Amino acid sequence: MSTAKVAITIERELLRRLDRLVKNRRFPNRSRAVQEAVTEKLARMERSRLAQECAKLDRASEQAMAEEGMTDEAAQWPEY
Repeated sequence: MSTAKVAITIERELLRRLDRLVKNRRFPNRSRAVQEAVTEKLARMERSRLAQECAKLDRASEQAMAEEGMTDEAAQWPEY
């Protein structure tokens, strides 16, 4: 995956905490720490958005659509 250089502005206290993690070898460098933090935040936001969209679905309608045509097919399925 290709990378790009960016400049950011960050609060001094946050930078101090970040540098402490790098010093304690939690991350190899600042860039990796910021990259992992952004990746995690974006993933969390995407999961949250998916959950919000799923909450909009009508459960009964979705269930009916999923089971549509299943009655006829179910009779043809082998018994286990």
